[in-house]
Amino acid sequence: MMLHTHSRIWIHLVWATKNRQRIIHKKQGTALFEFLIDKAKSLEIPFEKLNIQPEHVHALIDLPTNKMLSEFMQTIKGSSSHMMNKEVFKTKFEWQRGYGAYSVSATRIEAIRKYIDNQKVHHHETSFEEEYQQWIKEYGLVDD
Repeated sequence: MMLHTHSRIWIHLVWATKNRQRIIHKKQGTALFEFLIDKAKSLEIPFEKLNIQPEHVHALIDLPTNKMLSEFMQTIKGSSSHMMNKEVFKTKFEWQRGYGAYSVSATRIEAIRKYIDNQKVHHHETSFEEEYQQWIKEYGLVDD
C-alpha cells in the first residue's frame, strides 16, 4: 500500500524572444538568469538547469503534481518580461507567444542537463532556427 505520492515529471522547457531577436547579451542574460532562478524558487518549482542564449532560454524542471505547467510558464514569462522592461532594457522587451515543453525520461536526465549546459557550443554548429525545425519534425509538431 502506497502512503505517499511519488512523482518525477521532468520537463525540458524552451521559449524565445519576440521574433527570435538576438537581444539577450551577457549583462541582460545575467540579470535574467538571477531573476528566473529566484522566481522559480518562489513558485516552488526550482530550475534543475537553466541556460539563456541571445534569443532563447532552455530550462529543466521537475514539475510537482500540485502545480500546473501553464500557470508556471505564464508567471515566469510575464514577470521576467516585466522585469526586463523595467530594470534592464527600459524599453519594450517581449517573449514570443507560447513555449516548448518536452517530457524527459529519467534515463535521459543527464543527457538533457549536458545539452542545456552546452548550448553555446551547440549553437555554433546548429542555429536555433535549425534546431526548432528539427523539433517540429522529431515531435510531430505543427508550427503556428
